[in-house]
Formats: sequence, structure tokens, C-alpha cells
Amino acid sequence: MKVKVRVVKKGAPVPPEKVNISTEFIRLDAFLKLANAVQTGGHAKIVIQNGEVSVNGEVCLMRGKKLHPGDIVSYDGKQYEVSAL
Repeated sequence: MKVKVRVVKKGAPVPPEKVNISTEFIRLDAFLKLANAVQTGGHAKIVIQNGEVSVNGEVCLMRGKKLHPGDIVSYDGKQYEVSAL
């Protein structure tokens, strides 16, 4: 009996999901909603205040933080990139 083994490299970087904005910047809480990372603004406020969200590799506690194209937001094991239309 032959067994096929599939090798999966752990730790291989997953590219961030691009989320398009049509303005110059977007607030962090609004961005999380736009990216469908959270369901409501209230949920966004809680996860930001709890230190569960990072922007460009640093924990961000400001829900009104202005994000611009190129910024990377991390939450719940996923990454999102702010992208211009």
C-alpha cells in the first residue's frame, strides 16, 4: 500500500487581503467594517481598545487612526492592506 504525503510549508507568508478605498484616508474602525473583519462599529471599538489590532506591525489603540494606501492592518490572524482605487 502506497501512501501519498503532501508537504506544506508552515510559516509561509500569506499576502494581505487588499481592501480598496475611494478617499485619501479612512479611519481604522471604519476600515475594519469595510474589510468585513468586524460586523459593527461597536465591535471594532472593542477590539481596538483591547489591543487586538495592529497597524504596520504596531498595536494601535486609536479607533480614529487615519489609514492611507499601503498601510497594513492585522486582526484575528489576518492581514489587510489599504489600497487606492
